Amino acid sequence: MIKVKDLTKRYARTIAVDHISFEVDKGQIVGFLGPNGAGKTTTMRILTCFLPPSSGTATVAGFDVLEQPMEVKKRIGYLPETPPLYLEMETGDYLRFVGKLKGLSGADLDKRIDYVTGRCSVADVKNKLLGKLSKGYRQRVGLAQAIIHNPDVLVLDEPTAGLDPKQINETRDLIKDLAGDHTIILSTHILPEVEQTCEQVIIINKGKLVATDSVRNLQARARGAESVVLEVAGRKAAVEPSMVQRKLEQISGVSRVVCKQQLDGRAQFEVESQKGFIRGDLARAVVDSGWDLNELRPSAMSLEEVFLQLTGSELKPIEAEPVKEPV
Repeated sequence: MIKVKDLTKRYARTIAVDHISFEVDKGQIVGFLGPNGAGKTTTMRILTCFLPPSSGTATVAGFDVLEQPMEVKKRIGYLPETPPLYLEMETGDYLRFVGKLKGLSGADLDKRIDYVTGRCSVADVKNKLLGKLSKGYRQRVGLAQAIIHNPDVLVLDEPTAGLDPKQINETRDLIKDLAGDHTIILSTHILPEVEQTCEQVIIINKGKLVATDSVRNLQARARGAESVVLEVAGRKAAVEPSMVQRKLEQISGVSRVVCKQQLDGRAQFEVESQKGFIRGDLARAVVDSGWDLNELRPSAMSLEEVFLQLTGSELKPIEAEPVKEPV
């Protein structure tokens, strides 16, 4: 649905986007991440035909953003960080205006207005001036205008900015519901939101692509080792954490054991191994020692930890697919 190859954007002596390449399949929700100034907004503006690239190519639904911008715009819904609202217009009139700009009319336009006002929870302010709405309502009206023409691709820049927790959950659910029928690129600084919503993550830093993969794979690759959490309990008496720790440290391949929590005769440990998959060895060691194994699960890095690692000063790219370096 979206194909980007060697995309570059230069401003005088500054390179905002530096030979990035990635693909997004139809129906996916992709998190587009990077620190401030990394080139996220520039990339999104290129994909939505607001800016031309300096070099490289980008296609949306098979249409080139430079050679066929009108065809691309027909197939894209865009919600920038600040919603593009006319504050002197009423919500319903504004959505009707946007729908006409997108080529809708008559009964089709009426149906889409009813649909988007209901889906985005703005039907109750349909007759109110946009200038008198709260920031949260304005954000939802901005999302409504982005989907009014039922586009193939949605580009959302901070779609939950200004929303309260209930509205954030509703917006997340809406974005998930829209996936499948729409391909969605979601840019946000709220990393737990990406973990809960997105299937794939694209991370750029200083204009360069540094990672593109699923959230789970990125967490595993960034960890660089097997890391598990296990909870141990005594069968007749409270377990002694130091004894468990010594036993676990004796297992071949274990590089680190940390007692994370002790409560009600139970102890929780985090165990790291450079060897690889050691969960079977851990389970056998606990059971053979006469303890109960209450829990044994992988311990993944949070997306925030992965993000900070990948965008740190000593940056080493982690890529699912080879990316061509600039000449």
